[in-house]
Amino acid sequence: MTDIQYLAPTSLDDAISAYAAANGAGRILAGGTDLLVQMQAGMVEPGLIVDIKNIADVTGIEETADGGFVVGAAVSGAVLEKHSGFAKAWPGVLEGLNLIGSTQIQGRASLGGNLCNGSPAADSVPAMVAAGAILTVQGPNGRRAIEIEDVPTGPGKTSLKPGEIAVSFMFAPRPAGASDAYLRMIPRTEMDIAVVGCGVNLTLENGICTAARVSLGAVAPTVLLVEAAAKALIGSKLDDAALDAAAAACSAACKPIDDKRGTIAYRTRVAGVLLKRTAGIAAERATQS
Repeated sequence: MTDIQYLAPTSLDDAISAYAAANGAGRILAGGTDLLVQMQAGMVEPGLIVDIKNIADVTGIEETADGGFVVGAAVSGAVLEKHSGFAKAWPGVLEGLNLIGSTQIQGRASLGGNLCNGSPAADSVPAMVAAGAILTVQGPNGRRAIEIEDVPTGPGKTSLKPGEIAVSFMFAPRPAGASDAYLRMIPRTEMDIAVVGCGVNLTLENGICTAARVSLGAVAPTVLLVEAAAKALIGSKLDDAALDAAAAACSAACKPIDDKRGTIAYRTRVAGVLLKRTAGIAAERATQS
């Protein structure tokens, strides 16, 4: 193994300068739950590790004046779960984040790390896509905002440019009657990789769905925003016909693979089943919000 330089800057500018100067040989350490495993397995051999845990820009949680949230990309699941305001507004996002590994892993794993690892089966990513979250990144050429569904570009790949670091996630203010949920199917009861994951975010007014976003994970090379499923829900009372149509749209959107965890046919079928269950949970929460 080559020598590895380790840096733990306290400013975002210093982190970006060092990371960009590494010319692709650097890796960002947020929680390390993916990076350290990959290094141990010999999958990556970085020349530089930039630990961003000491940078305030990426480790804070801010509730904005209008009721939105800005969550640092390196905030761990354990920390975010303790923020009562965020937990009430976005329970589905927390469900996705808190399904990553064990309790010990959740003490380190972050939304930014889970997203930037580029896994099609990442649990927090479909939940954030359903939430309509926006990622802020910063690099040598300044800051820019990216919709979450546009970040992953393939297994292990993202749309971040060389030298860019994930800084924070923006979650919009919640209207009354809105909530979200995330469910996944796994062969075991816990600590497994999703065979299918589904996120649903919706708003109800007088029992009518007035807004919705639906996402799927682990059924394509990247997470999917299933607009046809959302369209089937909007304007309905989430009756059987609407749910059947949304489930069919989810199944139709799937482009899965066969592997030891599930066949193409199984994943396609389960995507529709999960849509119905996840939408039911989100709707129940919305009526209580």
